[in-house]
Amino acid sequence: MEWGKNKMFMQVNNLKKSYKTGDIVTPVLDNVNLSLDSGEIGAILGPSGSGKSTLLNIIGGLDFCDHGSVIVDNTEVTKLSDKRLTEYRRKKIGFIFQFYNLIPHLTVGENIEVVSNISKHPLSTDEILKDVDMLDKKYRFPNELSGGEQQRTAIARAIVKNPSLLLCDEPTGALDFLTSREILKLLQRINRNFGTTILMITHNEAISSMANRIYKLRSGKIVENKINKNIVSAERIEW
Repeated sequence: MEWGKNKMFMQVNNLKKSYKTGDIVTPVLDNVNLSLDSGEIGAILGPSGSGKSTLLNIIGGLDFCDHGSVIVDNTEVTKLSDKRLTEYRRKKIGFIFQFYNLIPHLTVGENIEVVSNISKHPLSTDEILKDVDMLDKKYRFPNELSGGEQQRTAIARAIVKNPSLLLCDEPTGALDFLTSREILKLLQRINRNFGTTILMITHNEAISSMANRIYKLRSGKIVENKINKNIVSAERIEW
């Protein structure tokens, strides 16, 4: 199936997920459906506890569903063995989290090379650092960086392996407005320069204006699904 000129890249079909504590079953995702074309940016909006992170983790192969399927770049993620899931995360997925998870005793360059060394087709570390405006900080340690610089390093680490899908979990949640806007501009530039498909989750509705597809999640259900025909440049986002 194709939409417009782009091939459908990601499909989430009838996804369900619950957690069980003793005899208590807590539903987290209830029959979730969403999709993205190759090269699009998608945004999932929702308050804390709506199931956003669980959904992202299942798509990224970090968690399992109870029912349904996730297909990314012709790979049915929800049917993969543990070994194949590791390969899937290594080859196809880049993760960016709200908290940067940098290795404190490694420099900026070394934090990125840890990932590039396990990738089959990595991009150049120096080129990526240049793209994220961090080449001059290559030999700094994480504790010598600002929050925005640490997030730029985390983004460089995520994209150095040239992933097919970049998953962003509240990538600006720990940053101030001006730094957040710079990070969003960077993500938009990565999308345009590398053709990377990006899916981000956020509780900030203003951020969704830069996305091609917008999904609203509430209590584990998609309550709104729309195609954004008036995409806003990240530098014009206000909140």
